[in-house]
Amino acid sequence: MVPVKKPPPGTLSVNTVGTPTTSGAATPGSTPNIFAAATATPKSMINTTGATDSASSSSSSSSSFVNGATSKNLPAVQTVAPMTEDTVESMSVYCEVEQCELRSGLTPPELKPFSSLAGFQTAPRDAGQCLSITTKLERALEKVAPLLREIFVDFAPFLSRTLLGSHGQELLIEGLVCMKSSTSVVELVMLLCSQEWQNSIQKNAGLAFIELINEGRLLCHAMKDHIVRVANEAEFILNRQRAEDVHKHAEFESNCAQYAADRREEERMCDHLISAAKHRDHVTANQLKQKILNILTNKHGAWGTMSQSQLHDFWRLDYWEDDLRRRRRFVRNPFGSTHPDVSLKALEDYGTEEEEEEGLKSKKTFRSQSVVSQNPEAELMLEGDDDAVSLLQEKEMDNLAGPVVLSTPAQLVSPVVVVHGTLSITTTEIYFEVDEDDPAFKKIHTKVLAYSEGLHGKWMFSEIRAVFSRRYLLQNTGLEVFMANRTSVMFNFPDQATVKRVVYSLPRVGVGTSYGLPQARRISLATPRQLFKSSNMTQRWQRREISNFEYLMFLNTIAGRTYNDLNQYPVFPWVLTNYESEELDLTLPGNFRDLSKPIGALNPKRAVFYAERYDTWEEDGTPPHHYGSLYSTANTTLLWMLRIEPFTTFFLNANENQFDHPDRAFSGIARAWRDCQRDTADVKELIPEFYYLPEMFVNSSGFELGQREDGTPVSDIELPAWAKKPEDFVRINRMALESEFVSCQLHQWIDLIFGYKQRGPEAVRALNVFHFLSYEGSVTLDTIADPAQRELMETQIQTCGQTPSQLLIEPHPPRSSAMHLCFLPQSPLMFKDQMQQDVIMVLKFPSNSPVTHVAANTLPHLSVPAAVTVTCSRLFAVNRWHNTVGLRGAPGYSLEQAHHLPIEMDPLIANNSGVSKRQITDLVDQSIQINTHCFVVTADNRYILVCGFWDKSFRVYSTETGKLTQIVFGHWDVVTCLARSESYIGGDCYIVSGSRDATLLLWYWSGRHHIIGDNPNNSDYPAPRAVLTGHDHEVVCVSVCAELGLVISGAKEGPCLVHTITGDLLRALEGPELCLRPRLISVSSEGHCIICYERGRFCNFSINGKLLAQMEVNDSTRAILLSSDGQNLVTGGDNGVVEVWQACDFKQLYIYPGCDAGIRAMDLSHDQRTLITGMASGSIVAFNIDFNRWHYEHQNRY
Repeated sequence: MVPVKKPPPGTLSVNTVGTPTTSGAATPGSTPNIFAAATATPKSMINTTGATDSASSSSSSSSSFVNGATSKNLPAVQTVAPMTEDTVESMSVYCEVEQCELRSGLTPPELKPFSSLAGFQTAPRDAGQCLSITTKLERALEKVAPLLREIFVDFAPFLSRTLLGSHGQELLIEGLVCMKSSTSVVELVMLLCSQEWQNSIQKNAGLAFIELINEGRLLCHAMKDHIVRVANEAEFILNRQRAEDVHKHAEFESNCAQYAADRREEERMCDHLISAAKHRDHVTANQLKQKILNILTNKHGAWGTMSQSQLHDFWRLDYWEDDLRRRRRFVRNPFGSTHPDVSLKALEDYGTEEEEEEGLKSKKTFRSQSVVSQNPEAELMLEGDDDAVSLLQEKEMDNLAGPVVLSTPAQLVSPVVVVHGTLSITTTEIYFEVDEDDPAFKKIHTKVLAYSEGLHGKWMFSEIRAVFSRRYLLQNTGLEVFMANRTSVMFNFPDQATVKRVVYSLPRVGVGTSYGLPQARRISLATPRQLFKSSNMTQRWQRREISNFEYLMFLNTIAGRTYNDLNQYPVFPWVLTNYESEELDLTLPGNFRDLSKPIGALNPKRAVFYAERYDTWEEDGTPPHHYGSLYSTANTTLLWMLRIEPFTTFFLNANENQFDHPDRAFSGIARAWRDCQRDTADVKELIPEFYYLPEMFVNSSGFELGQREDGTPVSDIELPAWAKKPEDFVRINRMALESEFVSCQLHQWIDLIFGYKQRGPEAVRALNVFHFLSYEGSVTLDTIADPAQRELMETQIQTCGQTPSQLLIEPHPPRSSAMHLCFLPQSPLMFKDQMQQDVIMVLKFPSNSPVTHVAANTLPHLSVPAAVTVTCSRLFAVNRWHNTVGLRGAPGYSLEQAHHLPIEMDPLIANNSGVSKRQITDLVDQSIQINTHCFVVTADNRYILVCGFWDKSFRVYSTETGKLTQIVFGHWDVVTCLARSESYIGGDCYIVSGSRDATLLLWYWSGRHHIIGDNPNNSDYPAPRAVLTGHDHEVVCVSVCAELGLVISGAKEGPCLVHTITGDLLRALEGPELCLRPRLISVSSEGHCIICYERGRFCNFSINGKLLAQMEVNDSTRAILLSSDGQNLVTGGDNGVVEVWQACDFKQLYIYPGCDAGIRAMDLSHDQRTLITGMASGSIVAFNIDFNRWHYEHQNRY
């Protein structure tokens, strides 16, 4: 039993629909108890839904009429009767509730005890028949009464003033107090039915209603505004959410599409790389096959025979460049032929200059506003480290992951062929794959493609040495990359932004180390003018540290001239005017051209013609100019180089497979010069090859070039009378270029081509204005939307030629005079030393063993500048070098050393205290004769390489400790000779070993690790870079030149063979009949190869195998060397006499006083001022030597 809380007496208990409320108002005897009935009849249910059964319908209906309302339109209200206290106290609250809906006549399946319902009261079924009026009122007004009470309480101030009695007294003060606490409606009904309420309503209702209406309106408007504002905010929020949903959906779709596109692009790139790799492998396999074929089928190869004819050997110019960017090396040409199917052009095929000019005008459809104005460019400070932007971009590039860092469409630019393809850059390599499906590519002749390298190219980052920005078709969208193998490759990109991205994807090499500029990416992106201003080359040229040729090549290189684009081929000046005399005197000013004038203004009559043409210009569509074509175009380059491949094929490809008419072809030097002075359409300057490549003047392939009208056949170039052979012409022409006359006025020619007279008013005054389409900035191809018009414009640019980039807008400084420089300490022209004695000093070692090797590595920056000597007994000495030769202030000069002789004997040898550190004790093969070829000293004097050991090795020893540091195996027999190439930055160089097994091995010496080989972890088993074969006998002498990429070796029984450093056998150097057994070889970077045979016979070969000179001396020569410029030869032998010869023709220049012992070895100091000879008596002798005193200008002037 749960006790039920008793309501206070006199209160009502209201039961809402579905909530039964019980109240005990009758006695147990008179009124049946619902709970008792429930206990007696457990099947019955308490009605909680308002439905009644038929037994209670009458009582229900009798109590449901309130104010005329029926149960049909009123909510069901349970009857509530007052209950006495004892009834409530004695009531037991137990009930059971049916879980499912009650249905009439059905027995509930389950009855559950109902929890105690405090305050619930239920009237008996017949209670409605005896209800009082109060109860009826409370039932009728039970829902309205609380609302009315709240209104009266809320509006009490107003009602208290309105509801006044008949005498004006307030009626509601006490009533309101009671109404707050009362739950009865009687007071409320009495108030509303009172006469005072009626009177107040009648009296004040209108005014109060109006106030109520007004207040309601105000509230309505405020509520409306609030609702509108809230609605707008809600709509804004919803719209924003919808927009965000749409944006997120679109972003999701975009990301999905981008991801799919990236995956497709990645798959396409993978397919592209795989196919490119297959193409490259195919190309590499073909090259390797051709290389092996050349080695085997060569006359000296395994399958070759001595009777093989050389008539079918064809050669082409190799793309290898030396330090001065000269291409001089010829290699075997598997695609070579005499072009027997080629015809000659007829004279009618050539138009006059006026017709060509009119044709160019008729095609003109664009006009430039910047013909004579240079676009202003922001000059960058190129000193110091990279700027923040560069560093940021490098960091962004470093963060890129994956196999391909950058992939972009690009064009491979090579001579006469420009092909479209894809350039891909990984973290270590560059790839280019040509688009073979491109219709333009399919039109290119296969003969031309055979000479085009890089179509399926791959280049390692470790091979990149320089990166230059380039122009292509006057647009700054090109890039030229120079490689360690001394070739270059050029690409053109869609825009400058791509160029920048490519540069920042490549190694930080700048433009190399030759021009005194930092190796930074911003240097690669710098403009030509910035490179010129920041480089030290002009100052070096002024001080005569570099030659005129080297300086002109530098200007061409930074101004955008390149071998890869014939329209931008390097340009050099004509310097001579006399091509008729039998003898050429280079001391006469009349034989030299006036370099202050352009080629078109040298002839006064022609200059007047050009000036009048400019002044009377009437063509509206084209700005006025003096000349219709440039001094350097693709056509003129091909004209000069016609006789050597691959330019022959390029020429035929550009001229419909026809050679020029014999009367229009380049057939003679003198004729070409006359045409440049008389023909108003011919203003050609020269190309660099005129100063170093004699092969261009020889029709070595036997092309049929026809006959001129006078019946003279056109074949080799007719040389001037003062040149007996092409080599003489090239040598004398180069001498003229380096002469004092040219040096004094070369800066004026630079002003015309590269400087302030290139464009603008100064160009007009100098008669130096060319067609406007030849100038940088005259047209922007990207603004031409029509492909046909763009192609036309590109054709016009290629026809007109392209001027170099303008390097300076003020006069170029002149070169310092030789007389002024000869008194400066660092000058190479110290002629005053000619009066010095021939012999500086003699240094006698305690040992009487002959000095068989001398290495003078005397550069001041070395830790130990020294002359290292090795005797026949393998005792070496590191004799310290003092730089005292020269004037006060010279590099390495010091007052403390002023009294010293140039060479100081090794103290360990002089004191006889540390001979053990200087003696090589390892056993050599007994049959080996120790000579100068058995030793090599590294460029830093720290290591000696020795050969001749019985175990078929050569060995590396430290000069500081004398200890063995490395043993190198590779040959099948005793190693008989060693040679070292010139060293570069870091001390790296090539070492070549020759052996009795008739082979040579090319090794790489690492200056960083001081070992043979690249890998210090594998120094015990280094691998050679190349194996050179072809000899049939023991190799006895060898020389290697890294600059030319050549190894020249001689076998005991001959001949001498020329190999490339990649292992290709190029040719044999076969001398005259008696020159069979070579003993000494010396190669200069200038292309001279001097070979000394038995019995004092000498031959001078060009690097391309031509015998230039020969002589025989009455001495058993033991040592030879060439000066650094390759012009002078020094020899010494058993007679003890040092002789100096002119290398080109073996003309004797000087004989030094004889010594009392034979000469076994010799070397020159770094400044070419001291000659050190090793003598058979165990001493060394230092001679004063100055090659300048045998120079023709020195002999004539000083």
